[in-house]
Amino acid sequence: MKGVDRTSNVLVAYASKHGSTREVAEVICATLQERGDRVELRPADDVRGSIGRPDLVVLGGAIYAGGWHHDAHRFLRKHRRELSEVPLAVFGMGPRVGTEEGWQRSRGQLDQALAKRGWLTPVAVTVFGGVDPVERKGDPRRDLRDWDVIRAWAGEVAGLASTP
Repeated sequence: MKGVDRTSNVLVAYASKHGSTREVAEVICATLQERGDRVELRPADDVRGSIGRPDLVVLGGAIYAGGWHHDAHRFLRKHRRELSEVPLAVFGMGPRVGTEEGWQRSRGQLDQALAKRGWLTPVAVTVFGGVDPVERKGDPRRDLRDWDVIRAWAGEVAGLASTP
């Protein structure tokens, strides 16, 4: 029906080693809530039972040494059947150096990780800039997360939720 606001139920799951991916997931969650959506924010390894009946699932994970976080892979494997029935948006935490080669390499690594799941057809896939862990030696600490880009992406994927 035109002109009617629709509230979606969204599960935002994340796989994070040092907390950067969690921080991005929190901003995505807040952006969706500002739109009026009901959002559940969970670490991917903490989603043990059914994911329920969300209208959208957003899954994020850091890219380390050429691979996507193992908890993100485990989430996909564990919830394969349910995820085949709901739109899934995916993000990876990528480069900490903002070169074109770095961005392309990170996106290629995420695409390669997702290609391992032939059944998987995400409605959206992106890579956000990464950040050095707190314990990294040296200054300055690199942080390529662009919060405006992250919020804009969250707004875009919200429109991809299934119709209740």
